[in-house]
Amino acid sequence: MTAPMLTIGKVAEQSQVTADSIRYYEREGLVRPARKTESGYRLYTGEAVRRIAFIKQAQECGFSLADIRELLELRSTGKACCDDIYRVAVQKKLQLKHRIKALTTMSRALTRLVDMCSHDRQSLDKCPILGALDAGVAKRSGRVTERHEEREPDGPGAKQKQDRAGPARQAPR
Repeated sequence: MTAPMLTIGKVAEQSQVTADSIRYYEREGLVRPARKTESGYRLYTGEAVRRIAFIKQAQECGFSLADIRELLELRSTGKACCDDIYRVAVQKKLQLKHRIKALTTMSRALTRLVDMCSHDRQSLDKCPILGALDAGVAKRSGRVTERHEEREPDGPGAKQKQDRAGPARQAPR
C-alpha cells in the first residue's frame, strides 16, 4: 500500500506554515517533495509534515536552519550517535547564553538612558539621551566633549531623576 500523496497546500495546512515556507525549506535542503507531477506540482508524503513539525520545534528551541540541517544530516547518516546531537545542543545553549548576556547588558544601558530623561519638550540639543549617546561616541573615538556636562538639568523632577540614575550625562558602559 502506498502512502497518500499531499499537495504543498495540504502539507502547509497540516503543518501550519505557508507554502512559501515549505518552498524555502526545500531550497535550504530541509524538506524534499516525494515527487513532482508531469505538470510540476510538488507531492509530499506524511513524512514532510513530521519533518516540518521537527523544524518548527527545533526553531522554538533556538536552533537556526543551519543547525537544524546539521541535526537532520546527523540523523540520516547512520554513523552519528546521541553524543553528536548533544554536542550541537550544548553549543546552541552556550550561544543563547552569550546572546542573553548581551541583551541584558543592552537592556541595562537603555534603562540608564531612559531614567536620565526628563520627559519634557525641550529641544533635541538638550536631550539627555542623545547627549549620553554622543558622549559615548566621543569617548570611544578619544575625543572629550564638554557640551553635555555643562548644562543644567531642565524640567520638573530632573534633580530627582539625576539622583536616582547616578551622575547624569555619562554614557552607559
